[in-house]
Amino acid sequence: ALQARTLLSHGCEGFLATIHDTTSDVPSIHEQPIVSEFPDELPGIPPVREVEFNIKLISGSEPISKAPYRIAPIELKELKDQLQELLERGFIRPSVSPWGAPVLFVKKKDGSMRLCIDYRELNKITIQNR
Repeated sequence: ALQARTLLSHGCEGFLATIHDTTSDVPSIHEQPIVSEFPDELPGIPPVREVEFNIKLISGSEPISKAPYRIAPIELKELKDQLQELLERGFIRPSVSPWGAPVLFVKKKDGSMRLCIDYRELNKITIQNR
């Protein structure tokens, strides 16, 4: 990634390609009970589009990918479990984007953990909508 960033900064053209495995069986989001109850509210992950939307950034900004926060082994296991569950249910999909934000957990009143994403660094280079 560092070599690619260097080449891009010297004016080289870059292309990003993604690979979708169409042979693997992906569980349908519609198999989830809560989704069945509210089919109009949760139709699924949006379809893959060539361009979905634009986010205006401060000129000259480079992709931000912060190192993960250090978390306790039990929190790491919880993170892996939550992400795996969301992946299996079809609510998220893997990403190879050079952009990223660290995640952390906040303990809820009932003792369970809430997954939170720290977008502060990304927000600093985003031009706000007026």
